[in-house]
Amino acid sequence: MLRAINITQRYGNRVLFENVSLELVRGKRYGLIGANGAGKTTFLKILSGEIEPTSGEISIDNGLKVGVLGQNQFAFEEFTLKDAVLYGNKRLYDAVKEKEKLYSEGDFEDEKVNERLSELEIICAEEDPMYEYEVAIEKILEDLGFDASTHDNLVSSLKGGDRFKILLAQVLFPSPDILFLDEPTNNLDLPAIAWLEERLKRHEGTLVVISHDRHFLNSVVTNILDVDYKKIREFTGNYNDWYLASELIKKQKEIERSKKLKEKEELENFIRRFSANASKAKQATSRQKQLEKLDISALETSSRREPSIVFKQRREIGNEALEIENISKSYGDLQVLKDLSLKFEKGEKVAIIGRNGIGKTTLCKILTGELEPDSGKVKWGATVEYSYFPQDTTDRIKGDGTLYEWLENFDKKRDRAEIRSCLGRMLFSGEEQQKSVKEISGGEKHRMMISKIMLEEGNFLIFDEPTNHLDLEAIIALGEAFRAFEGTVICVSHDRELIDAYATRIIELKPNNEIVDFKGSYEEYLETQA
Repeated sequence: MLRAINITQRYGNRVLFENVSLELVRGKRYGLIGANGAGKTTFLKILSGEIEPTSGEISIDNGLKVGVLGQNQFAFEEFTLKDAVLYGNKRLYDAVKEKEKLYSEGDFEDEKVNERLSELEIICAEEDPMYEYEVAIEKILEDLGFDASTHDNLVSSLKGGDRFKILLAQVLFPSPDILFLDEPTNNLDLPAIAWLEERLKRHEGTLVVISHDRHFLNSVVTNILDVDYKKIREFTGNYNDWYLASELIKKQKEIERSKKLKEKEELENFIRRFSANASKAKQATSRQKQLEKLDISALETSSRREPSIVFKQRREIGNEALEIENISKSYGDLQVLKDLSLKFEKGEKVAIIGRNGIGKTTLCKILTGELEPDSGKVKWGATVEYSYFPQDTTDRIKGDGTLYEWLENFDKKRDRAEIRSCLGRMLFSGEEQQKSVKEISGGEKHRMMISKIMLEEGNFLIFDEPTNHLDLEAIIALGEAFRAFEGTVICVSHDRELIDAYATRIIELKPNNEIVDFKGSYEEYLETQA
């Protein structure tokens, strides 16, 4: 169905992967994984034909429809929701729109008009044999949370997360034979992710998906494509199956590398000791040849690196942590919070969940003083020192300074060596710390914000959607850090594995200002909701 033949991708002297040959077949769903910067998105773009590889070729069987999840959320601003989804089948969209125009403006006594209408009917029948495209589009939109009354609204009326849902609906609507999805869960709420999982499990063609959501990968994929060691290797099974196999491979490579390094050291020691000894000169020359053949550089190291996230509190929280009383907030006619009252205790680990637009970020901004409520009070305990990870972190980290200079601005008395050490724990090497803040990626900005919060040593952490730009290793480390933290955590997230890792209390914001406040793990909460 789809073949990658000897694919190599280089950027200057940097090799992402080389001589990759794979055959992706119908009926299999491939999870494309790897560390940030390893080349996942690049390989997906090569597969879909968006970019050309340095060498090698992609072969796709004739007649197969290819669907690629769009990334430009503003590309269809002047389309209605229904038309934006219909555009996913461009041939059908063009035929439908031309047919509508001819029926409203055409001269039916003109033979050419009638001939063209006949041609358009044939195209519509070819693309939509059951004449059910309108019903299919309405079903997808409703499944993604769009009420039928909104389907003729313009895409420009939607917020960012809902715009992304339209792009998702657009690529899924035509049921392409080969489907490429890059981070499809990033902007989705939990109900939409659950719907997408079930939809993709019924996909009959070939699927290649990049995701940092472990639960999603475990639920959806049948095979893993792992971008590491400058190769792309295929594993049968889901993410958990891959993890067990990869740990074994990692240990084998470490053993092999240690063995060769030891051999190299022994050869160098022999040559150093006996190269000047006439009786041993022949042996020393032989060892030198062995050393030259010993190619340590061929033993590639893994691109995966696990950050060391540790949150420490400078002081303990006293008897009172946080209480909110009768908080209400509206945006024009839309009321997102109404008479919300909650109390948070010392040491609690809270997950706040709910549909997009339900008020989770609004609540975080009210807690941190970035927004004033229309009514109600926020009462912080006298000993609380909170740290905040905002959802728009990537927009907030800017400037011309280096990474360590950006962090120094928040605490001029902080020792620079401590700042550099903290950056190192978040995988910024000495050389990378010299980079300008404006040059770093979204994932790197998220790691920068986590570095800032580690240095602050607050006793109450508020995180709003921290996982969108983090790789799997960083998300795992973050969950473990939340669990080990002795202070209080409030985290808004749609990543179920992260929530499972740390949460001892679940607060779900529901429509019509309903609140569910559950003491227990996320798994226990789901059991009560079932």
